Amino acid sequence: MTKPKIIVTRRWPREVEARLADEFNVTLNETDRPLGQAELREALLQADAVLPTVTDRLGADLFEGGVRAKMLGNFGVGFNHIDIAAARSAGLVVTNTPAVLTGATADLAMTLLLMCARRAGEGERELRSGGWTGWRPTHLCGAQVTGKTIGIIGMGRIGQAMAQRCHFGFGMDVVFFDRYPVADPGVPARQMATVEEVLAAADFVSLHCPGGGENHNLINRQRLACMKPSAFLINTARGDVVDEDALVEALDEGLLAGAGLDVFKAEPAVSGALTGRDDVVLLPHLGSATTETRIAMGMRVVDNLHAFFDGHRPPDAVN
Repeated sequence: MTKPKIIVTRRWPREVEARLADEFNVTLNETDRPLGQAELREALLQADAVLPTVTDRLGADLFEGGVRAKMLGNFGVGFNHIDIAAARSAGLVVTNTPAVLTGATADLAMTLLLMCARRAGEGERELRSGGWTGWRPTHLCGAQVTGKTIGIIGMGRIGQAMAQRCHFGFGMDVVFFDRYPVADPGVPARQMATVEEVLAAADFVSLHCPGGGENHNLINRQRLACMKPSAFLINTARGDVVDEDALVEALDEGLLAGAGLDVFKAEPAVSGALTGRDDVVLLPHLGSATTETRIAMGMRVVDNLHAFFDGHRPPDAVN
């Protein structure tokens, strides 16, 4: 039997690429350079399945006129970079990789929270630059984490994992907003009726909601104004969930104390209005970036490919 033709848009962990090469007719991206729109369109015309990542923008125009591909095996949980409706209309099944990156992303959100609270980025930059003059009682005093209140927006798998780290690890009270009732969030927690209520109650706000759609600029000027002046905003969800211009203005005006961001609207470009600030911790989209997690994500895509080409519904189909 002829092996399905697969095109992978970026380099994946070598263990996953080896399995793909063994089990499919695969074309790898040897340069690891992001594909342009014309190249993505060509991949859809040539392959039976295309395996994109968050760096690939697959809008409706790429599916116009029909394509050969019948499946998009997305490397990641979020899929707002894909026009799901257009893909469905063109006859493509889209899959993602849930569950396997929950712990790693929650760990990274906790890292950002602690870095913001304890001014870790500022401290490291000072020490490396030779500016540290020694211990003193008033030096780089940050915010206490233990016993504070964490507010979570989006109480899915990652939101619940973050809540568990905060509550059981740091004795934090948990409040959260989710569009749907959450019967068992895994920790003692209060579900609030609005995003605004969570922002007003929390000392730290961590975003774990999908990007795109009605969540575009979910955290805007009006909502930032609801936060405590001593509070911090953490975003490991999607860059478009936060209005970055409004965030900069809110920080300038002291509406919140700081922010920790792992995702950005125009990745990999990051506004100089953010990079020049000491009250913002910035990381280059590292949420799922552990070796174990990235391998597991790739293997999940492979499992979905096998299910699809064996004539079954892929377990992680999103459309």
